[in-house]
Amino acid sequence: MPPPDGAVNANGQRIYQIGPFDKLSVRVFRAPDLSQSITVDGTGAASFPLLGELAAEGLTTHQLESVIENGLRGRYIKDPQVTVDVEDAVNQTITVEGEVEKPGIYPVRGDVTLLKAMAIASGPTEFARLKDVVILRTVDGRSLAGLYDLEDIRRGLYPDPDVYPGDLVIIGDSPARRRFQDILAGSTLITTPIIALVQQF
Repeated sequence: MPPPDGAVNANGQRIYQIGPFDKLSVRVFRAPDLSQSITVDGTGAASFPLLGELAAEGLTTHQLESVIENGLRGRYIKDPQVTVDVEDAVNQTITVEGEVEKPGIYPVRGDVTLLKAMAIASGPTEFARLKDVVILRTVDGRSLAGLYDLEDIRRGLYPDPDVYPGDLVIIGDSPARRRFQDILAGSTLITTPIIALVQQF
């Protein structure tokens, strides 16, 4: 199943996009008074000394570095060098529902796969239907549903698919699964054999 919009770069590597309530570490080389932690507010803006409110939501850390460097350059620092790191990624979450021990909303830190998402939710229940696992995702404004067999993934028959922020993972049955029956019926359904066939050829 394709990744969400803006989730990966041209090389297929994940891209982190800053969101509301993220906590960021900003370091300005040779300017310790400007180096500090900042928090993105609910509107997606972050306040930085000398520059005021900056529109941070949707930017990567490298893009925000450029915004701060351009704002400081000339007026305050001749050749600023800025590094931005994510201290706490509040807005990056996945939802795991259905037949797992601890269904809920979980933060995404680093790369997460379907098996890792299961582990985050403390694993499947005793009678979980591992052959009936769905990932719901929005790509290009369309609702996509990928159907996976965890038993086959564990046996190495299929790759362990990536899970991205905003995804809804449903193991077996759940109220959300029943609510999404119409979406599943009307969306592009990608099953494990089809994914395997595409990758093979």
